[in-house]
Amino acid sequence: MRIATFNINGVKARAEALAAWLDAETPDVAILQEIKSEDASFPRELIEERGYYLETHGQKGFNGVVLLSKLPLEDVMRGLPGDPEDLQARYIEATIVGKSALRVCGLYLPNGNPVELDAAGRPVDGGKYAYKLKWMERLHARAVTLLAEEIPFLMAGDYNIIPQAEDAKRPNAWREDALFRPESRAAYRRLLNLGLTEAFRARVQGPGHYSFWDYQAGAWNKDDGIRIDHVLLSPEAADLLLEVRIQKDVRAGEKPSDHVPVWVELDL
Repeated sequence: MRIATFNINGVKARAEALAAWLDAETPDVAILQEIKSEDASFPRELIEERGYYLETHGQKGFNGVVLLSKLPLEDVMRGLPGDPEDLQARYIEATIVGKSALRVCGLYLPNGNPVELDAAGRPVDGGKYAYKLKWMERLHARAVTLLAEEIPFLMAGDYNIIPQAEDAKRPNAWREDALFRPESRAAYRRLLNLGLTEAFRARVQGPGHYSFWDYQAGAWNKDDGIRIDHVLLSPEAADLLLEVRIQKDVRAGEKPSDHVPVWVELDL
């Protein structure tokens, strides 16, 4: 089963590019983020006419996550548990049954900027950085629940986390950014410490591997990127990992997203 996570940065702006990518790559499962579209206005025909089942969790002008699959999507859950007042469309889950069942969790983790700290250096309640860290606590709790069920699952998407210095071309430029602050990276490590495997680093080591290049300052031409799109695998799913790759060439296409797809292949 070939699975890709892809922040497309606006489905309406990149509908043609998305269609071309699906036709060329034919993923079995794709997890899309930042569609910036309500469910009712999402271009379903573009996906369904290519033979995919589709589940959306959209929001007007912001956020939005989508699962599409060649196999039916079952037991769909929209929204990350733990805060009923959080209305941002950032999380979706469903089960896909191939040779065995796989729970697929698609996420668009909050950016967290600007970082607002009090005099003691703690995130200010109600601020964007505090929201990011609390969202990560809820994601941790969800992972604990899924691990207890002992079925293969993955959590894939735009994490807005630079895990290590080698995951940025210029790490010093990100030191005080919400994507690279120690609190953010510590929360990411707590997820891994549950026993989850970060698929890309399980197979590929060293610097120079990025999934995002800003539109500004010639970042793409300078290869001034960061790696913030990740696939975390439960122990049962990690045992099935065959291959992983970052599809860098997509960034050079026409009207590209500022992100590129990250792929895993599982023996499912």
